[in-house]
Amino acid sequence: MNKIQNKKVIYKDLHQADYLKTWKLQEKLLQHIISIKLKNKKSVNDEISLTPNYFLFVSHPHIFTLGKNGNLDNLLISNFKLQDIKAQFIKTNRGGDITYHGPGQIVGYPIFDLDNFFNDIHKYMRMLEEVIIKTVNFYGIKGERSNGETGVWIDVNKPFARKICAIGVKASQWVTIHGFALNLSPNLSYFDYIVPCGIKNKYVTSLEKELGISVKTNEVKKIIKKYFSEIFDLEWI
Repeated sequence: MNKIQNKKVIYKDLHQADYLKTWKLQEKLLQHIISIKLKNKKSVNDEISLTPNYFLFVSHPHIFTLGKNGNLDNLLISNFKLQDIKAQFIKTNRGGDITYHGPGQIVGYPIFDLDNFFNDIHKYMRMLEEVIIKTVNFYGIKGERSNGETGVWIDVNKPFARKICAIGVKASQWVTIHGFALNLSPNLSYFDYIVPCGIKNKYVTSLEKELGISVKTNEVKKIIKKYFSEIFDLEWI
């Protein structure tokens, strides 16, 4: 572990960006961080370089992504139908099953060196959930965890339990990629084409559907950043 933990996070809002291009960018940043860590391990003079942390906000065009251990049967439509609804489908290397990304979502990708924070992936996932729970709570919505089902839910113990935020990550050498997708105002009908996260008989919702009013994207992003600062004890740069 680094002798000095760098809790500064380089922030970038990509606004609208292609999923594959953004994934490649995450991999590039991941490899950059890992290269510094490997160089630090080989240092014989105890001279180490601090590893950076990054955070990307983005919104993607319509796309369904399947996690590395996901079940392809949870994609319920054909390639022809994918073309008809102007959506892509790809397999990724993140955890989790299938999910949807599209306009109206706030997607966050933390590329963090967890050596700068703590070495615990389970804790990291729970803290991502906590950021979103506090964010939706800011708007008067009670976000919850569902036992064994990663993400943020509403009315989790009621018949109409619904997910408002999906989370799926990957870590290499304690460096994270991928992240969360908070439904602000997406077209929720796209979730009808999949079994979201491989979980049957539960639903998907959005912040604006729950509130019944529109919310400004930049305002929600500021609130997410605020809670990241508090929960991860980080500094945005």
